[in-house]
Amino acid sequence: MRKNWDCIVVGGGPAGLTAAVYLARFRRRVLVVDAFRSRARYIPRSHNCPGFVHGISGTDLLAALRTQARKYGATIARGVVREMRRDGTSFRISDDSHHWRAASALVATGIVDIVPAVPGLRQAIRRGVVRLCPICDGFEVSDRRIAVYGPPESVIGHALFLRTYSPHVTAVFSAPGKLTADDGALARRHKLSMIPTPLGIALDERGCRIVDAQREQRFDCFYPVMGFEPKCRLATALGARTDGTGEIEVSPHMQTSVHRLYAAGDAVSGLHQIVVAMGHAAIAATAIHNQLAGRRR
Repeated sequence: MRKNWDCIVVGGGPAGLTAAVYLARFRRRVLVVDAFRSRARYIPRSHNCPGFVHGISGTDLLAALRTQARKYGATIARGVVREMRRDGTSFRISDDSHHWRAASALVATGIVDIVPAVPGLRQAIRRGVVRLCPICDGFEVSDRRIAVYGPPESVIGHALFLRTYSPHVTAVFSAPGKLTADDGALARRHKLSMIPTPLGIALDERGCRIVDAQREQRFDCFYPVMGFEPKCRLATALGARTDGTGEIEVSPHMQTSVHRLYAAGDAVSGLHQIVVAMGHAAIAATAIHNQLAGRRR
């Protein structure tokens, strides 16, 4: 494998792979270093990805994007990038056994959802019992019984958003605490059911059971809304600025505060959606190509 690249993309989710497709079609020497741990791999079937009328699974979408990137000449290496640093005008990028240089770099490392320690949660995500994105999946649970699980300071807003799809929504507190006056008023106005910190949560083939001090209730769908952790360590180690949530700040061309370091996808401030990640990637890849004007294979 060559050691010098026009661009190295760190992360092979929808953002990273879309950027690789664009860069390869720009006839750039592009390497994707991917741990094959994209958050998208948990999607059982998305009906929110335009063009796929009958939906597509996360694994199938990622496989198709890898195939497309390779078709145009991108190289995809399996590995976990441990270090990125500036080396003169280039970036030096390393995993456990390789070192590469690149004139530019794109970070598409995504986020990690914070989820409760409930047995069988990952399997329940694949069955569609547990959902992590109300925007992506709310329509699929229309008119069903939905439990929205999160801290008191944020769960009411998420629960009321899901009222767009179903009147049978219950807010479940993940921790002790009081609602703000505004959230309390909203919950009362919309007659929102609430469960204080439950005694137990169990997931099964048909949905979930939540037990509190008074009774056990069954729900068709369980939405944990406990926040996320951006995976931005590599970018921040190079000096890239982040916002109040820890996500990477970028220019309109998706460049970070570090020259020739770009970012795209969920690691960037904004709406966490596949189509948004792909849009980020298209903008970033075009900017990278234009910035590298004059460099050819």
